[in-house]
Amino acid sequence: MKKIFAFLLTVTILASCGSNERVSKEVFEEVNKSMEVKKLNEADILQAGMKWGDEISTEAQQQLVSALQKAIEEKGVPGAIQFCNVEALPILAEVSQKYGVTVRRASNKYRNPADKPTEEEKGILEAYEYNAENELPLDPSIQKFENGEVYLYTKAIKIPNGMCLNCHGQAGTEISAETQKALSELYPEDKATGHKIGDLRGMWSIRIPKKEVVKKM
Repeated sequence: MKKIFAFLLTVTILASCGSNERVSKEVFEEVNKSMEVKKLNEADILQAGMKWGDEISTEAQQQLVSALQKAIEEKGVPGAIQFCNVEALPILAEVSQKYGVTVRRASNKYRNPADKPTEEEKGILEAYEYNAENELPLDPSIQKFENGEVYLYTKAIKIPNGMCLNCHGQAGTEISAETQKALSELYPEDKATGHKIGDLRGMWSIRIPKKEVVKKM
């Protein structure tokens, strides 16, 4: 009832601006739109940000996996490493630009130094590592930064299957000599080997401006 009264009061004020003026349909629509924005609360926006972050991370993952599988089929595992070195970051940049966000992967056991965690990411990544070591849930998370104007959505990345061990498994057994040679040449500081299926590989990290979330609501 209060919302209806507030709406009528607003329209009355608009209508009284001129004795013979009529309130147009466009004005009514603007008033309604304004009221809808005011109804949004922080919990609603955070929930929407979490949902959107999950959708974006899923799309980014699918694009990377699809491109990697194609590279392996065409060039073999050593050739796919060259592909990842050149094409992985541009794929993430393309997804970022598409949605007006910043998509990246972060890991303490990084292969590409560009994936080294930022100060914002360190504590969150350590929490995922603690949970993984203690067999606790690795649930997605969303945090507020820059006075709440930026959300940081994160989601754990795990080693899903044996294909990944061709590049991230044990050197000399799962990683062939040819693949190891390519890794050493392209990533001399590589920390991303020695994994098993199910291991925590790192996390998705997506910086989402709050205003972009509100636009979608």
